[in-house]
Amino acid sequence: MKDCNVMLIQCAYKFRIYPNAAQRQRLAVEFGNARFVWNRCLELRGKAWEERQERHNYVSLNRLVTDWKRGEFPWLADSAACCLTQILIDQDQAFKNFFEQRGKYPRFKSRHDRQAVRYQLDQRQIERTYQAGEFLKLPKLGALKIRWSQVPAGTPKMATVSKTPDGRYFVAFACEVAIRPLPPTGKVIGVDLGIKDVAVTSDGEKSGNPRHLKRRLKHLKRQQRRLARMRKGSHRRNRQRLKVARIHARIAAPRADFLHKTTTALIRRADGIALEDLHVKGMVKNHSLAGAIADVGMGEFRRQMEYKSAWHGRQVEAIDRWAPTSKTCSACGSVREKMPLRVREWTCPDCQTRHDRDVNAAINILQFSTLGDRGLEARGAGQNLLGHVSSTCNEARTDAEKFTEADRLERAA
Repeated sequence: MKDCNVMLIQCAYKFRIYPNAAQRQRLAVEFGNARFVWNRCLELRGKAWEERQERHNYVSLNRLVTDWKRGEFPWLADSAACCLTQILIDQDQAFKNFFEQRGKYPRFKSRHDRQAVRYQLDQRQIERTYQAGEFLKLPKLGALKIRWSQVPAGTPKMATVSKTPDGRYFVAFACEVAIRPLPPTGKVIGVDLGIKDVAVTSDGEKSGNPRHLKRRLKHLKRQQRRLARMRKGSHRRNRQRLKVARIHARIAAPRADFLHKTTTALIRRADGIALEDLHVKGMVKNHSLAGAIADVGMGEFRRQMEYKSAWHGRQVEAIDRWAPTSKTCSACGSVREKMPLRVREWTCPDCQTRHDRDVNAAINILQFSTLGDRGLEARGAGQNLLGHVSSTCNEARTDAEKFTEADRLERAA
């Protein structure tokens, strides 16, 4: 009997692989040929549209690639056919995302960027590989040594092999996995994102901020200065480039680990989570705080919260961006005119309640959402779910519009 509580999701797995010298040489051939096909087909597509208003897809381009193997570029035949076909399918998807305004126009690939190719997998070999637990077999590569950090719950059909700028190799694939929703906790929380603490909840819990970039920034600057002084194309510059790439990798890995652990803990704690709709792109324009904001990973935090809540049967809601969460007293609802960033604690002049800035903001985020008491009351009365903050938000918008108009007139004068 089918369990109605089980949900099927696409779960991605990524494992590090350790190719030997011959396999690294083979992968270099695959990366180079795939990059050549991508760039040449991208150029061909652009010229065909500009000159003849003609469109191509991966079927027509695949015929061209076959002709290139037999004539102009016979060395393309050294690659696995599935890798070149998949690179054309990926280019089709990139153009589809561009036309549907989900992405930018596809760009040319460089040999200095991340390299990746996709392989079709033999399902029988995959099942035997999981049982052995040591190697992964791919076309023209043979058995690759792999570090299984966990056993995949499904059987993938495609595998993406990539090489990072710091010289490491990874394989990634997606499997269809059956998961059950987490048991209900009967709790809802608001979460305020910041720099001092990455996440502060409405019940007073603070995650802290490891500041991964700041801890390695001095060393990173020194190595980048050395890289900038070296002659382009030299072997020493290439070795130095690898050093800089390794530093960036040592910053990115613990940051991703921290975000995953924090978001997973929040999803397990509460049935409903309210977040603030932050304009991160605008926030990083503040050059004094841009590095610290980027180091937090606010956009990635929200992305993880949204897909993990969908997996585990939780509810995540983003409140109005203009809601004055920091300036509003969570006890009496009065709003202060200004609240500079340097003010970390303040006392409400109306009710004399002492507030921690971040905890107060998290409480207000919960109150302004449909998950909070005010939101539940408004929903029960059939009112606007954000009616209790609509007037304040409109005032904030009006003030911002006035400031923008005054600033424009001042500059014009």
